[in-house]
Amino acid sequence: MSPAIRHLIEIDDLSPDEVLRVLDLSASPDRPGLLAGRTVGLVFEKPSMRTRNAMEVAVAQLGGYPVTMQGQEVGLGSREPATDVATVLSRYHALIGARVNDDITVRAMATVSRVPVINLLSDRSHPCQALADLLTLRNLWGSFRGRSLTWVGDGNNVCRSLALGAAAVGIDVRLASPGGYGLDPADLASIRRFGTSVETFDDPTAAVRGTDAVCTDVWSSMGHEAEAGVRRGAFSGWTIDARLMSLAAPDAAFLHCLPAHRGEEVSSAVIDGPQSAVWDQAENRLHTARGLLMFLLDKDRRVITKATWDGLPRRRPT
Repeated sequence: MSPAIRHLIEIDDLSPDEVLRVLDLSASPDRPGLLAGRTVGLVFEKPSMRTRNAMEVAVAQLGGYPVTMQGQEVGLGSREPATDVATVLSRYHALIGARVNDDITVRAMATVSRVPVINLLSDRSHPCQALADLLTLRNLWGSFRGRSLTWVGDGNNVCRSLALGAAAVGIDVRLASPGGYGLDPADLASIRRFGTSVETFDDPTAAVRGTDAVCTDVWSSMGHEAEAGVRRGAFSGWTIDARLMSLAAPDAAFLHCLPAHRGEEVSSAVIDGPQSAVWDQAENRLHTARGLLMFLLDKDRRVITKATWDGLPRRRPT
């Protein structure tokens, strides 16, 4: 019997062991022809540079051909329902990737697709970015054991997925956001179920002290542009600069998913400085895209279904 179809809508659709397996595949020099003679459909409601390039190149490296569609070409939810789009695309392609405005859209696509669906970004989640961040940190540290990560800034989709992924692999998580801009209690409960330390702060200085990695994103993500002025006021004093980085561990890494606004969420001295790992992080978007494709398309892998994973006792991975 063939394995159940696996989708990646949020990073915790993978068990902790499976996250580590994807990272191993991402680091492997192997380029199996899993997609030889096959295509992958990529739908982009939102613009992209890293995600589009990473996925298209990863598909090509595995012998396949990417078919990229802009949002206006498809009309998800306007020209036709997202479920109809996914039903048709899953009859053409070996896999579907979707970068969407609304998390409900990509989840609806997964309910009807007969091939794997990958969330390339939604308003709630960015699991592909989280995998790249984790690969970057593992390359720097060698092991996740005993390490901590601090998020400074908006508790957005990137923050949520990274915190979930970090907790899953055993990294202690610190989350610092101004009042009203942090993750909600339900998200914090999801992160804490892995058994790692998860702390919240309303002061970036306390949050970064002694941490092994400092991570951030823009203050106004796509979809929040109208709030840019208000957010600049709310995040005043939250710039990650050399002074703030000096409070972290001496070898602490700085991560940013890009694009960055120098002088707002991060200073030029930090993002362009010796502790910055953002360019390796950006490159790892390609490697983890390839590793994820290899995992989802491998017919011989041991499958842990979402229902089974939800029922497993939570433990801290080693």
